[in-house]
Amino acid sequence: MARPVLKVKGYSADDIKKMFRDDERYTIGIRLYAVHQVALGKPSRQLEELYNTSFKQITNWVHRFEAEGIDGLRDKPGRGRTSKLLAEQENIIRDLIISKSPEDFQYNTATWTGPILIDWIKKNFAIEFKKVQIYNIIKKLGFTYQKGKGIYPETNQEKQEEFKDDLKKNSFKSN
Repeated sequence: MARPVLKVKGYSADDIKKMFRDDERYTIGIRLYAVHQVALGKPSRQLEELYNTSFKQITNWVHRFEAEGIDGLRDKPGRGRTSKLLAEQENIIRDLIISKSPEDFQYNTATWTGPILIDWIKKNFAIEFKKVQIYNIIKKLGFTYQKGKGIYPETNQEKQEEFKDDLKKNSFKSN
């Protein structure tokens, strides 16, 4: 009979991977251990699957470590594309979401949505975004996406309760 395989309980593989990325100490530790493996003579091409990165990236870590020491293994600031929005514009959007309603700008809803923000930014800043980008901006501004629930002003709460009661009574009678 085979031995049981060890399982991790309470965490998924993605949860654990996220922990690596969220804490710079873990990231540096993993990179340092990859450099250690290379120092022991392991080829970077053999290490790429183990460290879930390209051999070129491992080679870059080794060269940066040789040139800068442990600081060479830290992520450099300013990675990625620069934002189309200026910091001042981001602050305006943040204040807009907090203190204004889309109804104030002739939109027929009381809730800010991605498409409405896209339209508002296009009209006010002449900058166009796609849906995916706007949700990243919303997250960057410190907000979370929440799906709205429809509220119908013409509903009659008493009639809804009566309907529910009748439905309960009739469903028990048919059994």
